[in-house]
Amino acid sequence: MAQVRESAMLILQQGAGTGRRWSLGQGTLTIGRGEDCDITLPDRHVSRHHARISWADGRYVVEDLGSKNGTHVNGRELKAARVLEDGDEIQIALRFKLAFVDAGATAPLTFSEAEARGLRLDEPTHQVYVGSHLLDPPLSPAQYRLLKLLVDARGGIVSREAVVHAVWPEALEEGVSEQAIDALVRRLRERLAELDDEHQYVVTVRGHGFRFEQAP
Repeated sequence: MAQVRESAMLILQQGAGTGRRWSLGQGTLTIGRGEDCDITLPDRHVSRHHARISWADGRYVVEDLGSKNGTHVNGRELKAARVLEDGDEIQIALRFKLAFVDAGATAPLTFSEAEARGLRLDEPTHQVYVGSHLLDPPLSPAQYRLLKLLVDARGGIVSREAVVHAVWPEALEEGVSEQAIDALVRRLRERLAELDDEHQYVVTVRGHGFRFEQAP
């Protein structure tokens, strides 16, 4: 169950290690790839010293440390130091999401790796997670458009015509071959199998099209 915290905290909501929590004291906390950071996020897209959270004038402030791939708060790139408010979402290099929970606030529920087995899309970044694991390198634009189309259908069957409309709208007049569609579906399955080879997320419904099947 959720708990009321006496101290502020950060909760890792997306990225390897989902569910980890860090209590914030009245000092400075550094986030980055370097082992000397207070929160170490071992990912090549994260700078060695990426961002910093400091206690100043009774409030927590977050700032980017000149990172290569940026820090975002609630989807907006951080250009200057910003005061954090309860529920703010900090994105590090668009790879990791950290929720800021202020002192006395109720911490949101998080999923363990076992509970978060299924596939999830992060639409702002077009990233795909299976459980807490990020698919890296990311899907191609065509693969992502196909996967999103199937996920949005919520288990319904998606026709080949609908696939062409969503994935290759510029080619509607010229047409797209059956082989091209099948090749895209096959490659998408191969990419998803890199993180979960025990479950087939994209199912072919012969004579009708395709559907998405979430992991149990």
